Amino acid sequence: MDVSKTKTSFYRRLYVAWLIDSQQASSVPALTEVTGMPRRTAQDTIAALADLDIVCEFEQGDGARQNAGCYRIRDWGAVQPQWIEANVAIIRAVLGYP
Repeated sequence: MDVSKTKTSFYRRLYVAWLIDSQQASSVPALTEVTGMPRRTAQDTIAALADLDIVCEFEQGDGARQNAGCYRIRDWGAVQPQWIEANVAIIRAVLGYP
């Protein structure tokens, strides 16, 4: 399957936002474990969610030190998370994720 970098980048962002929102992976270590993507890619993808007007915020854990906590999606912008849910198998296949 020949897929453009633009499409894979877009799908990666959608998938990461969906994983965070569904609480399947709401931290960088959890994202790397679930997807197999490198840590830096996970961090860059979270930062790039704003380019799609997806508001993703880090919540510090109660009594946690430094970066202990999790991410939350506050606003999906123009993206419909229901579409991601319905197409998650296709998105995983395009990205080569388990």
